[in-house]
Order: sequence, then C-alpha cells, then structure tokens
Amino acid sequence: MSSKKLADIPLSVLDLVPVLTEKTPADSFRNTVDLAQHVERWGYKRYWMAEHHNMAGIASSATSILIGHVARETFTIRVGSGGVMLPNHAPLIVAEQFGTLESLYPGRIDLGLGRAPGTDQLTSMALRRDLRGAVDDFPQNVEEIRQYFAPADPTARVRAVPGEGLEVPIWILGSSTYGAQLAAYLGLPYAFASHFAPASLHAALKLYKENFRPSESLQEPYALACVNVVAADTDKEAEFLATTMYMSFLNVVRGTAKKMQPPVESMDGLWDTSEKYSVLQMLQYSFIGGPTTVQEELQGFLDSTQVDEIMVNSHIYEHAARLRSYEILSQLQDHNTGR
Repeated sequence: MSSKKLADIPLSVLDLVPVLTEKTPADSFRNTVDLAQHVERWGYKRYWMAEHHNMAGIASSATSILIGHVARETFTIRVGSGGVMLPNHAPLIVAEQFGTLESLYPGRIDLGLGRAPGTDQLTSMALRRDLRGAVDDFPQNVEEIRQYFAPADPTARVRAVPGEGLEVPIWILGSSTYGAQLAAYLGLPYAFASHFAPASLHAALKLYKENFRPSESLQEPYALACVNVVAADTDKEAEFLATTMYMSFLNVVRGTAKKMQPPVESMDGLWDTSEKYSVLQMLQYSFIGGPTTVQEELQGFLDSTQVDEIMVNSHIYEHAARLRSYEILSQLQDHNTGR
C-alpha cells in the first residue's frame, strides 16, 4: 500500500458557522467570510458548510444561501455543502439552487448530499410538513438530482433551469457504511463524517474502495474524511482551547441547545464519567496540540486511512485562535514540502 504524506493531499474546511455566546448569526456570517478568505490564501482546496436546523449554536441552516455569500467573497476556493440534507428538500429545488450557484460561480461549487435530516424529528416535520419521502428514498433522490444535471433534453417534462447540462460535482456524505456502498455503486466521491461518528470509518472506506464502479464523473475512488483539529502554538494552549469543543459535544450528548461556549481551565465538574466517555468516543478523531503534535497525529491518521483528502473542523471560540489553528495546519504542509 502506498504511503501518503500530509503534504501530498489537499486540506479543506468544514464550517458549522458557530454562533458564539453573546453574539448573533450576523456575527457568525462575518467570521465565516473572513475564515474563508484566509484559508483560500493559505491554500485550502474547498470550504464546506453543513445544514443543521433548530440549533442555537449553528447558523448554517440556509446552506445554499451561505454558499453563494462565501463564493461571492472569495475567488478560487471551491465552496459547497457538507452537506445538504436531502430528506428536507425536493430534488428539483436542490438542482435549481446548485445550478444557480454553478452558473454564478462556475467551476467552484460542490454539492455534498446527506441522508439524515440534520435535526430532531419534530423539526424534521416542520421542515417537510410530513414524513413521506424520507430517508429511505435517498438513493432515488440522488439519481433524480443527477438527471436534472444531465445534458439538456428539450422533451423532458420537468427540467432544472438553471441546472441542466452543468457539471456540479455530487458527493455522497456518510457516517456509516450505507453511504459508502451508495457512493461506490454510483461512482461518486465519498466524504465520511469521522469528526463526530468515528466508529465505522475504516469499514466504510474499505467498502467504498473495494466496490467502487467507475462513472463518467469519476474513474477512481476518491475518499475524504473529516476530522476535528485544535492547533495552537503550544500543546497547553490547544488543550485549553479544546474545552469549547468538549462543551459543544457535551450539549449534543445531553440534548441541550446552547451557543458555543468560551474555553474553561478544566472540564472537571462540568461532565460526569459517562458523559466524558461518550464525548471522547465521538471525538476519537480529534487532533489537539501544538504544531509538532498535530502533524504527527494527523500523519498517523493518514497512514491508517490512506484517504485522498482531509477536511478539518475546528471548534474554537475566539475567531483569531480559530484562524491561527488553520494557519498552523497550512504551515505544516508548507514545511513538509520544503516550500
């Protein structure tokens, strides 16, 4: 098996567009644009935002609108969805929205599709009005979107305008082996959510690569894994900053909706033993530390997965510290290549 180096593969960004304590979504959108502009200069390949609903600490609910906003304020970086939660949308609407984005920003838009609703069941019903055409229809809905992007057919009764004839890369997102199987069958690139669902990562990657069928859009399997990174100038500083991430995932475990919390000196007393175990299980693929620590741990992750691309999510409270984390990562790549 060929051994990849961190400098050999693209790095990308997943932005959940966090809403900080005492701040508003408008503040989050300004930070998102600033982060996108910085990582574009630092050489990151793509910038994805994820659809979530009814979450006080995440402002990326209207994902396609934010993609357009970020694409307008940048020049070269690919901008996309990580992902659009397909059960919440009619396939035609998705094709029209992303056909519009591709028409406005040609060659820069990615469409990542997920089969979860990205929220709780009550909110799912509020989004869709009913639960017909839900998760189980995901493969058919993906195929329907692909058909809308196919070359223009004047005889078609339903057409995506804009959309038809446009090359918008479609990615299958997954946190289990289901998405891997579908991506392999359809010959599409695959992105695994190991930043919060690590358990099936290796099984999903193996299944995807072994069962991949070449398609018109992709000849060889292409796998991306998303991880959490909290990088700082020292291990101690990174460990302090990472408490924000622990508190965010503690809220997930407890089912409580809160804005992103500032870091604390210690998590002792904030979680019990079982909560700590649950959080750390979810955060198995989180790399926290100074430049050397993060570089060694990320290289170890690459050695074990052999993914083609690493996407990075950074749950860091202060915007300047979040920028610094992504800057450190980009410098590690520069150092590796001798640039």
